[in-house]
Amino acid sequence: MPLVDLPRPPREPPPPRSIRRFIREANRRIERFRRDCHVPAFVPSDFAGAYAALSFLDESGCLSGNSFCEWGSGFGVTTCLAAMLGFRATGIEIDGELVDAARSLAEDYGIEAEFARGSFIPAGADDFVDAASECAWLSSVAGGGHEALGLDPDDFDVIFAYPWPDEECLTAALFERYARAGAVLLTDHEVGGLRLRRRRRTERVTR
Repeated sequence: MPLVDLPRPPREPPPPRSIRRFIREANRRIERFRRDCHVPAFVPSDFAGAYAALSFLDESGCLSGNSFCEWGSGFGVTTCLAAMLGFRATGIEIDGELVDAARSLAEDYGIEAEFARGSFIPAGADDFVDAASECAWLSSVAGGGHEALGLDPDDFDVIFAYPWPDEECLTAALFERYARAGAVLLTDHEVGGLRLRRRRRTERVTR
């Protein structure tokens, strides 16, 4: 069953000063990381936009809870922003260097966010893994990120992802199959910017 598009968040004023400082420092670390390390699949998302969208969701009353997961959490910035808004925030990332960097960022700012190394493709999604065989960055070879967190995809109220263009349909399909009814998918797109979609409040698709 197709996901339901939600209205775009209204234009917001700039984030609070403390958030802007955090984003500036995160971007500084990211630039240094990209100079020193070579992770070709890592592209930072629109952090200020993600913060505004998460703030809008938090204040809208449309969520059934405050559990957040970032699929492909990279440097962990959006996950940290979610935690700073009061979400129970977790991130899943397949690259170990990025996981280490995300944990250091959260620790340095005293942010309670948890990061797991692994694939965000859920266990048992063999058909999706096969479909993603040409998408180099969507792989389950590093093990299950959800299992490392001790959580399932349907434990989350909000999932955020920044998919590559050829991964957009697959990411939405994974969310549609495995997310809980009523959960929200927030995605950042190279063309079109941020998008909000909700899984219909009906019985979940059989795995």
